[in-house]
Amino acid sequence: MKKTVSRWFEDAWYQEMYVTPWFTPLAMLYVDALRVRRFAYRLGLRKTHKLSAPVIIVGNLTVGGTGKTPLTIAIAEYLLAQGYRPGIIARGYGGSSDDTAPVAVDADADPALVGDEAVVLARRSACPVAVCPDRPAAGRLLIEQHGCNVIVCDDGLQHLALARDIEIVVIDGKRRFGNGYCLPVGPLREPPERLRSVDFVVVNDGELNDGEIAMRCVGDTLVNLVSGERKPLAAMKGTRCRAIAGIGNPGRFFDHLAAAGLDCDTKAFADHHGFTAGDMAFNDGLPLIMTEKDAVKCRAFAQPHHWFLPIDARVDDGFFPSLLNLLKTRTHG
Repeated sequence: MKKTVSRWFEDAWYQEMYVTPWFTPLAMLYVDALRVRRFAYRLGLRKTHKLSAPVIIVGNLTVGGTGKTPLTIAIAEYLLAQGYRPGIIARGYGGSSDDTAPVAVDADADPALVGDEAVVLARRSACPVAVCPDRPAAGRLLIEQHGCNVIVCDDGLQHLALARDIEIVVIDGKRRFGNGYCLPVGPLREPPERLRSVDFVVVNDGELNDGEIAMRCVGDTLVNLVSGERKPLAAMKGTRCRAIAGIGNPGRFFDHLAAAGLDCDTKAFADHHGFTAGDMAFNDGLPLIMTEKDAVKCRAFAQPHHWFLPIDARVDDGFFPSLLNLLKTRTHG
């Protein structure tokens, strides 16, 4: 399969540890630009917007999927169970909504307008969701229209225009920081020392360093796109099937299926790929399995042999009480 340019770069960042010295100045220029930008916010040359409700950022340091969205959902569900009225905001990647106006998202929203992740957030969290590149505007919409008293931001660690009370970084435990360089030479959006200033470092499936919190992404039940039938993933063990994924790290999804014993022919697409019926026209009748993020874009042309796999975040028991205590301290202390 021919790789996209973005996929070629990601493979180089995460698989090739050696970088020619000719390219390293590009990463240094990127880091310098980051420092100037952050300094401008500190001096007030660029405005930071403080919302009337506390803000929890769930972000990452690297390009590619790390598990932010499942953790965002888990945090929102926990806060809801604790009596809060959480709302979730996101940029709306992959959508075409107006850059300046926030858009409320419900379970039936068009992913072509608001983005695929936003629709998953709305369907899974039972919380109000809004998207906008201007994340403070999205947060204000949820506070004013839904009475939300805490905002959880899916991604946005580098969106310094939004003031935050708590920062959580999610790391892919298998890939970590790749070759260790910042963009465009490596996958890092910010240098690793940024971890020193965040409140929680959550590692998705990997070895832990001191102070890091373990998380696993669990998916064991398939859902049919047409009928809604649910089937244990284990029931497909040994079955030849096809799997597609248009997410930040499709390899993790394919590995999950392989670990469950499925014999899958796999096909990766670019993150937020706009699927068409032709992308799924394999004409062999084999079960076709996809991620939940991809499924929200494929329902209109789904076939009875199409399935998706919902993913849930499982985090160390101590994480949520610690998060709640910190939230109370930061907002009332």
